[in-house]
Amino acid sequence: MLHNSKVALRARHDADVPVLQAELYDDVATRSRADSRPWQPVSPGTAWSPYAVAAPSDEAACFSVTTLPSGDLAGEALLWGIDTHNRTAHLGLALRPALRGRGLAREVVALLCHYGFTVRGLHRLQIDTLAENLPMIAAATRAGFTLEGTLRRSAWAYGAHRDEVVLGLLAEEWTAPADLASDRV
Repeated sequence: MLHNSKVALRARHDADVPVLQAELYDDVATRSRADSRPWQPVSPGTAWSPYAVAAPSDEAACFSVTTLPSGDLAGEALLWGIDTHNRTAHLGLALRPALRGRGLAREVVALLCHYGFTVRGLHRLQIDTLAENLPMIAAATRAGFTLEGTLRRSAWAYGAHRDEVVLGLLAEEWTAPADLASDRV
């Protein structure tokens, strides 16, 4: 498990799936803005759920986010599109609505950077998000990411073409926060 003083990243548990499905996936407007794939109804108990517990993969590392010290499920976090040759990956997260606005996103981004740079030995992490996703942009820039560009009207999200921004962070630019820790589970 990876953790700092506020949040932990752990493996997905079967009990997480219905909560994440109901609060993150079934919110059509929010999910449509968070994923480049079109939303469609998916049953939480099936293998098609985006939160289904899956075998480890070289292309993605999916975590459940919990708050500390309570251990309450806060959302999901992942590195995806992991490219082991170029040592790059994309970073993403989604927090349950009741836990947004508490500064947890920046903590999750820091843990994902620790995982990507320290554990996986990656060289570059990238965030692709809608330009209107100001909380994610703020969390990323506070963690050291640089705004690298805007892709004008490149994303079809909930009925409109929207601008996307790309933020990047290189391993040598990253400074680990003092409260990062990792434990064996």
